Amino acid sequence: MKIRFKLFATALLPFVLFAACSLVPQPEGDGTVSSTGRELGSVGQIAVGSSGAVASVDGFATQVGIEVLKDGGNAMDAAIAVGFALAVTHPAAGNIGGGGFMTIYVSDEDRYTTFDFREKAPLAATADLYLLEDGTEDRRGGHVGWPAIGVPGTVAGFAKVHEELGSLPWQRLVRPAIQLARDGIVLGPYLARSLEGAARSFEPYPASQKAFMRANGTPYAAGEKLIQPDLAWSLEQIADKGAPAFYEGEIADRLVAAMVENGGLITLEDLAAYEAKERQPIRGTYRGFDIISMGPPSSGGVALVEMLNILENFDFEGYEANDTEVAHLMIEAMRQGYLDRATYLGDMDFIEVPIDRLTSKDYAAEKATLVSLGVVRNSEELGEAIITHPESPETTHYSVVDAAGNVVSTTYTIEQGYGSKAMAPGTGFLLNNEMGDFNTWPGVTRGSSIGTEPNLIAPGKRMLSSMTPTLVARNGEPIMAIGSPGGKTIINTVLRIVVNVIDFEMGLEDAIAAPRFHHQWLPDRTSFERNFPQQSFDALIKMGHVLSDRRGIQGDAHSVFIFSDGARMAVADPRRNGAAAAY
Repeated sequence: MKIRFKLFATALLPFVLFAACSLVPQPEGDGTVSSTGRELGSVGQIAVGSSGAVASVDGFATQVGIEVLKDGGNAMDAAIAVGFALAVTHPAAGNIGGGGFMTIYVSDEDRYTTFDFREKAPLAATADLYLLEDGTEDRRGGHVGWPAIGVPGTVAGFAKVHEELGSLPWQRLVRPAIQLARDGIVLGPYLARSLEGAARSFEPYPASQKAFMRANGTPYAAGEKLIQPDLAWSLEQIADKGAPAFYEGEIADRLVAAMVENGGLITLEDLAAYEAKERQPIRGTYRGFDIISMGPPSSGGVALVEMLNILENFDFEGYEANDTEVAHLMIEAMRQGYLDRATYLGDMDFIEVPIDRLTSKDYAAEKATLVSLGVVRNSEELGEAIITHPESPETTHYSVVDAAGNVVSTTYTIEQGYGSKAMAPGTGFLLNNEMGDFNTWPGVTRGSSIGTEPNLIAPGKRMLSSMTPTLVARNGEPIMAIGSPGGKTIINTVLRIVVNVIDFEMGLEDAIAAPRFHHQWLPDRTSFERNFPQQSFDALIKMGHVLSDRRGIQGDAHSVFIFSDGARMAVADPRRNGAAAAY
């Protein structure tokens, strides 16, 4: 199948951005003055260069990655540095108190690999941790405050990637984040509004309020500087002593002291026992292209490959991406994929997941027999309803490619926006509330709903995730790094981008900008972005689909593309004013 890409590197070369810049503004690009007094220009959505490219939600973090590449670091170095920088500049999701995943192509070894640094349940956690005395579920317990915090994995994950694949010194990768925290960042409108919206939720947590509010408890305004000295201290500890500073040193002591004082579960034993893991990626193909993504405890790779395998049984020739028929077939594939996600997926260190079966072409062909242009399926008739808790959309994704051809796709999170909202005094970083990603009501039937075993809480277990950091390759060579935040919508955002590029021959920038939709088996309805065509929306309703109103946005897919002539393109998703840079 011949794919024609609408934007070629040579046409975009005049738009190469930031080649000589040492600083980049906030994502809004509002022309505010940086802490150095230097006037800052606007951030671009697309950047093309011949050597390296980075796309993320934040301009400062994107430029940190570019500078690492220009200093001779590889894509893995840059991804680590971007992650640390986002812990300073994007506190709603960037973190050292959470966890995530990386999917990586290592060019000199010609191999694909993944790294799992998902948070873990503390050793004191049990399957009935969030049940009340009357046996009902405490719906807040896994999501709010100190009891909701899982053992963080981000620092261990970055350290493991650096140990296995990094090239620059560790301190070089952490230093830019230290400078941003210590010297401060000028708040753009987006971050100022976000912090103002979170102000009330910080009130029960004095350390968090101190970190992100003025001394009188009021929010900072756009144009003011946010300085984070406690976070700078933690990052300095990590820079000087590596990951052990977080899991065994004074950071750990401060974290555990706060746990003891506030009823949290994490102990020094939990922190010392945490380890990030290198895992085999989930592999699949779609119409001759290779799909490489994250395996359990992420559900992303398995569900993505399964849904693509189902869609491969249908020919989209002659259709457009937003046609009713295309949306219908994709919704039905989503319905099947998310049913299997809820039924089978969890932490493979604790349960057996039938990955080979779920990702096989034969299994997808069976599933495809349940999909046809004329039939809208009833989700509850396909399988017994299963309780799966909501996942917050406040995650973040970024992508990097370097001159040697190494490619990194990273998605990481602290779960809800600003995580648990809790912060151990003196540490400066927010802690996750990932325990809510487990199924927290074991074996309880509510109508036709049951809590399934694969994702029940167990000591030391990683909770199920939808994060889907993905690489797409042609003839074995990577051409795209993609991914997104968005909770359970993540997998379908990535699915939509892959289909847009491969089936509808879109350039990556158009594939990302195109309207998205989401179905997750239950509840049995499809949500759409507001710019999805009204004609197709109405036709789907007439067909029998239950659709949500077209509101809001879905995802934030900061991605990179490698052209056949060697040019590298970074594309920032326009939905949240991200930042693309290349050189």
